[in-house]
Amino acid sequence: MQEKFKIFAEFIKDLSSETKDLETYLHVKENLKNYNLNIEISSKPLKNRFIEVNTKLTYKDKNESQNKSFFEITYTSIVKVDEKIDDRKEIEKIILCDVQNKIYKNLEKAFINLLSDSGYPGVKIEKKIDFENLYNQKFN
Repeated sequence: MQEKFKIFAEFIKDLSSETKDLETYLHVKENLKNYNLNIEISSKPLKNRFIEVNTKLTYKDKNESQNKSFFEITYTSIVKVDEKIDDRKEIEKIILCDVQNKIYKNLEKAFINLLSDSGYPGVKIEKKIDFENLYNQKFN
């Protein structure tokens, strides 16, 4: 069976970790369990059926604490969709599900490294993101 798409490149486009001082660091270390992981996926067409897909993970405190850190990564994939695929819905599903499922392991590793390198080792993303389910909730 012909693959519907091919990933030509994957890279970290933007990376951010903000912890303003020691007091904040110590507070966040105690309260990291209050942080939520958010995901945002955007894309823009390039030439010759190439698409730039940006997957942004943001990890931030759901409470309105003064002492909080902020973590964000934008992971970019350059994808080429097969010429035979013209249906907009199918291309949308490729971007929102198939590409995400293929890159997620690398994205998660980079994000865990960001948290670890920011002084918060041992953080694990307990719940794997179900891109198929997210897509179905949004579009069905």
